[in-house]
Amino acid sequence: MKKTVLFDLDGTLTDSAPGILNSVRFALRKARAPIPDAATLNRFIGPPLLDSFERFCGFDRAAAEQALRDYRAYFTAGGMFENRVYDGIVTMLERLHDAGLACVVATSKPERFARQILDHFDLTRHFAAIHGATLDERRNTKGAVIAWALAHSGDVGDAVMVGDRIHDVEGARQNGLPVVGVLWGYGDAQELAGATRLVAAPGELSPSALQAILT
Repeated sequence: MKKTVLFDLDGTLTDSAPGILNSVRFALRKARAPIPDAATLNRFIGPPLLDSFERFCGFDRAAAEQALRDYRAYFTAGGMFENRVYDGIVTMLERLHDAGLACVVATSKPERFARQILDHFDLTRHFAAIHGATLDERRNTKGAVIAWALAHSGDVGDAVMVGDRIHDVEGARQNGLPVVGVLWGYGDAQELAGATRLVAAPGELSPSALQAILT
């Protein structure tokens, strides 16, 4: 069984904030709702969007579902590519592969979109499997996505989760995994205080550092 590294997508592999936030703004304009301040908008990055429209905008479930449909209209029309791969990510993934570690994506983003983004940026080839949320919201929490990834990625041995938000920490803990919190994304050291280890740059995610956590 291969030792496995599960990666979040938004804020961990790619800087997707522009496309996500532009999609949120589009949905709120369609709803004739006020646009929150920057700090509140940034809280949309990571958690399930349906919950975020309810929590941060005061929408009821029907309004949140419509906002999610409008969000996805902008996102699928091109918002998903208002995005970039963080510097150092490709080199880091190549080193992990060369060391015999299996890399898997486990994201709260709908899996269909995650695959399109990874294909667009030529990242798909670095991953043994790609897993995400379902469009019907049946699998939309990080804990549920991680559980699915562990069960459906083939020959998974000891595993560690790598992500930038509290949802990655909580989802990993729910599945009994250690977690590496990355500080180049959208969460800070305080938010990621429950992580097994914090790293400030992709180069710190070396095979030896991950092997130490996995042993």
